[in-house]
Amino acid sequence: METRQDKPVRVAIVEDEVPAARLLKSMILSLRPGWEVEHVGGSNEEAVAWFKAGGQADILFLDIELSDGLSFDFLEETHPQGMIVFTTAYDEYAVRAFSVDSIDYLLKPIEEERLRLAIEKFEKRTAAYFRQFNQKNNWKDYPKRLSGTGKAYRSRFLMQRGNQMEVLLVEDVAYFFSENKITYAQTFKNGSRVVDYSLDRLGEELDPGIFFRATRQILLCGRAVNKIENYFQGKVAVSLIPEFKEQVLVSKEKAESFKQWLDF
Repeated sequence: METRQDKPVRVAIVEDEVPAARLLKSMILSLRPGWEVEHVGGSNEEAVAWFKAGGQADILFLDIELSDGLSFDFLEETHPQGMIVFTTAYDEYAVRAFSVDSIDYLLKPIEEERLRLAIEKFEKRTAAYFRQFNQKNNWKDYPKRLSGTGKAYRSRFLMQRGNQMEVLLVEDVAYFFSENKITYAQTFKNGSRVVDYSLDRLGEELDPGIFFRATRQILLCGRAVNKIENYFQGKVAVSLIPEFKEQVLVSKEKAESFKQWLDF
């Protein structure tokens, strides 16, 4: 990266949810402790004012939906020089419509490993590369690409049961879990069913506003969460209905985003 070695990388976060901004800042500093990270506001107006007052960033983490509209307005007016990383709740397939070499995106809730990859992508590019791209880009065109690529989430499964076919509605599922490389759907009222999909694939096909990958073993529905409790070392213990046979512990890295997901 074409930055002077005696100066740290400058990072700006534009995010209208203060807890989300704090969490992202903490995650960035845990990966790159020497960087300078600033939350510059949660609206296009604040971001533009920051930029016109001399604000600069080598990386700009930018929420798509701000308190006063889409953040493409800020980009169109200012054309910042650094790498742009969108942080968004839009589904992955929609965001890929405008993801190119000089743009990256992080889906909420943000995973630390995905953040690390975005940072490494930045470190492999030069400042001149980002500056040239941002100056030429037509940001006004991006909302059209985003709105035209929406994804329909899975609402049911057609399942083979002997000589018969059975329909399982997603709304009837409390959580999906994996055991001995087999995936099960635990329903609210009718026990569990074997599902011919991995948890990774289910995570792609189910609405992330309804289902959360709490651990490597379980993908749970918000309606199944009975209560949560703080646990040792920053983890969160989750009580489910129907009850899961093992204790569900959300990691320290996921705990804050899990709480935000439950509170939305």
